[in-house]
Amino acid sequence: MSDILPLDAQALLRRCDASLLDFETTAELTEAADIVGQARALDAVRFGIDIKQPGFNLFVLGDPGSGRHAAVHRLIEEKAASEPAPSDWCYVYNFADANKPRLLRLPPGRGGRFRQDMQQFVTELGKAIGAAFESEEYRVRIEAIQEEFKQREEGALRALGQESGEKGIALLRTPRGFVFAPVKGEETMGPEEFEKLSDEEKARIGKLIEEYGERLHRLMHQFPQWRREMQQRIKAASRETMGLAVEHLIEELKERYTDLLNVLEFLDQVVQDVIESGEDLREQPKAEGDMSGVVVSGSISLVRYQVNLLVDNGAAKAAPVVFEDNPVYPNLVGRVDSIAHMGTLVTNFTLVKPGALQRASGGYLVLDAAKVLTQPYAWEGLKRALRSAQVRIESLGQVFGFASTLPLEPEAMPLEVKVVLVGERILYYLLKEYDPEFEELFKVGADFESELARDEPNTRSYGRFLGMLARQARLRPFDRQAVARMIEHSARLAGDSEKLSASTRRLADLMQEADHHAGKAGRKVVAREDIEAALAAQRHRAGRLNEALQEQILRDTLLIAVEGAHVGQVNGLAVIDLGDVMFAHPVRITATARIGEGDVVDIERESELGGAIHSKGVMILSSFLASRFARSLPLSLSASLVFEQSYGPVEGDSASLAELCALLSALSAVPIRQSLAITGSVNQYGRVQPIGGVNEKIEGFFDICKARGLSGEQGVIIPQSNVKHLMLKEEVVAACAEGRFRVVAVEDVDQAIALLTGVPAGEPDAEGLVPEGSINYLVAAQLAEMSALRQAFAATGRKQGGKKKQ
Repeated sequence: MSDILPLDAQALLRRCDASLLDFETTAELTEAADIVGQARALDAVRFGIDIKQPGFNLFVLGDPGSGRHAAVHRLIEEKAASEPAPSDWCYVYNFADANKPRLLRLPPGRGGRFRQDMQQFVTELGKAIGAAFESEEYRVRIEAIQEEFKQREEGALRALGQESGEKGIALLRTPRGFVFAPVKGEETMGPEEFEKLSDEEKARIGKLIEEYGERLHRLMHQFPQWRREMQQRIKAASRETMGLAVEHLIEELKERYTDLLNVLEFLDQVVQDVIESGEDLREQPKAEGDMSGVVVSGSISLVRYQVNLLVDNGAAKAAPVVFEDNPVYPNLVGRVDSIAHMGTLVTNFTLVKPGALQRASGGYLVLDAAKVLTQPYAWEGLKRALRSAQVRIESLGQVFGFASTLPLEPEAMPLEVKVVLVGERILYYLLKEYDPEFEELFKVGADFESELARDEPNTRSYGRFLGMLARQARLRPFDRQAVARMIEHSARLAGDSEKLSASTRRLADLMQEADHHAGKAGRKVVAREDIEAALAAQRHRAGRLNEALQEQILRDTLLIAVEGAHVGQVNGLAVIDLGDVMFAHPVRITATARIGEGDVVDIERESELGGAIHSKGVMILSSFLASRFARSLPLSLSASLVFEQSYGPVEGDSASLAELCALLSALSAVPIRQSLAITGSVNQYGRVQPIGGVNEKIEGFFDICKARGLSGEQGVIIPQSNVKHLMLKEEVVAACAEGRFRVVAVEDVDQAIALLTGVPAGEPDAEGLVPEGSINYLVAAQLAEMSALRQAFAATGRKQGGKKKQ
């Protein structure tokens, strides 16, 4: 092919030396292995959870599946285990304002006990109230008060009647009320007898009746006042009876909470309210039947004396660690539930429910950043709580002012929590750029590596870590060769023979598949062949689209040649990345050249299929062409470059080397061998630069060549700087070792075009002249001819223009 030799088979796949692993099977590994190669990130996590200053919350960034969650979980659990359990928090009825429940803070475990005590108090209170009001002593006392006022009324009426009777006027009780009438002897005087009286007597009697009528009227106005006095005395008696019934219950409770002033204050308010509400409590329905906690149908519910234990840390032995998987706004800051009561929705302080922030107070809260950011108002609610160091439970309707009813406004809870957000790097940097509050609230970033160095210590540690993954998933033990194959696959995932992937999720999935294959084979230990079987099964499951493309090529629907030669035509390589699978296929790139004004037309860009990076690559190769061949004469060509049969977007600069070689072939009229494919980016000086997906590209062209028959002439040209990234399939390595396929690395465009054409590129001598017949000579000669022709055409045009003017 050229003086440049194909790469040795050993350079195509860096195998893992199983002797580096200090175990025969992972069953020998009993100690927990830490995540490998993440010292920087783990130090940042430890610092973030250690420091207690405001705003030093933690954002853990990195790739999904890199083991971030497991590592953070372990470190937080270790830290939380050394910290005490936080306080209990309770909501109680606010006797001053029923719509604003009070918050009580109690030592851990005391909140649950307080709730039980108040529940028992409510149960006993109902019985005590019933017994007190139904007692003989209370009944006699109330009857005495009522009898006293009855006698007072009757005595006043009797005295008035006796006094009027002495003056011949009787006080009579009729269905229509009291009236005065004149009497004669023992009988009231009839109308005929009254008419027989003298006018003076009639006037006297009328005056007396009027006088006593006024006195009766005043007396009747006094009766309601006396009745009110009677009701006050009855109420005072009821309060006294209620006090006797409740005080001994409260005193028992106070003895248990003498060290908690806020609880004692609440108990005093309970006593006062029970005494004031005695009659209402006497008539209240069963507590279970009335959940409103406020006045309903003239009664007061005993629910108001219960305790809503918002956060219970009674069973906790350490600081809480809360992982909230669904951080919608109510799950984050809490909510107030409602129940149906008599055809309407009602609520009370016992229906206040905690959110993740309340449950994590005094400890740690771990959230997925993407989930928080995509939930309405969750991110703003979280920031508000962290800024104010308190959690206020509000519905979204209250937050936005849409609430149409009078809502509960529970007292805000003080917040002492360390928030850990886990997300991808793009979210972290977008928040830093566009949210001015982010850096104030999340001052610590822990960036987990996507890959780590593949040296001997890391290889050994990585093997132990894979053993830990197998134990955690309760898989069969993996033998040393199987672990070595896993390490090789990790390097393939990293796309670098000198690196290992930090994507533990994909490795763990592969281990579970390999364990399944080992079980089907009846093996008690997972072997290397089980790993190979699992990888083959993965490729088969995800291979539909790749096989469909290969079929189109093999049926000549997509035109790709793997033999022969053609001017201005080269096999490029395109990668398709579907997220969980990536593969490549060859694509035909063609170039044409003609006399023009020095422009290179990128047909992909002109048709709006080319991306910005691809267009940049075409501009760079145009610059290279001009700087090498048009220093002393104008570049008088017009060239076109295109990806043939490409019907979708084209992005990236990895085809710029292939495009440049196709253009050099078109200019020199030297055909390019179609048995070769080429990939690589090129700079303005013709140096070849590394590209991504080199393994997939080589394997994609190999598969087509294999299907059409390997001739030994086929191969792929790659950048020299990509050799360290090679982790090819065993099948490709074996074909290269047998000389049936080749992988060649180049450093510049001259090496590449020489390999593609079989014609030397032509190195300039001391005078800057290149050998005759070389590619550079032929290109320069063609460009010089184009320039001369263009100048001749221009001169002819000027002459013809001058004749027309004459």
